[in-house]
Amino acid sequence: MPEASASVHMDHPDFRVRGKIFATLQYPDKDWGMVKLSPEQQQELVQDHPLVFVPVKGGWGRRGATSVRLAKADAATLRRTIAAAWRRTAPKALAAQFEDREANGYRS
Repeated sequence: MPEASASVHMDHPDFRVRGKIFATLQYPDKDWGMVKLSPEQQQELVQDHPLVFVPVKGGWGRRGATSVRLAKADAATLRRTIAAAWRRTAPKALAAQFEDREANGYRS
């Protein structure tokens, strides 16, 4: 994913695009991660994979922040979900470049 970088926020590893967090690891503990999705994306994933995805509590969860039980997630679903979180967070022009690369068979 173009311009993705790893950092740390509140003692947890996170992943950002142009300084904005789109995913974190180890919150609330090492078995979990979090992705920033749309509420609609979150609803679909929670419905389709209830043992993997859980809305974050409170306002963050109502806006699409979604906890991921990492050990229960298969690699393909996790990759698609992280890509969706990146696209939602990235500037539109950058996200369009990623879409073009993916359509042409490149992996970022």
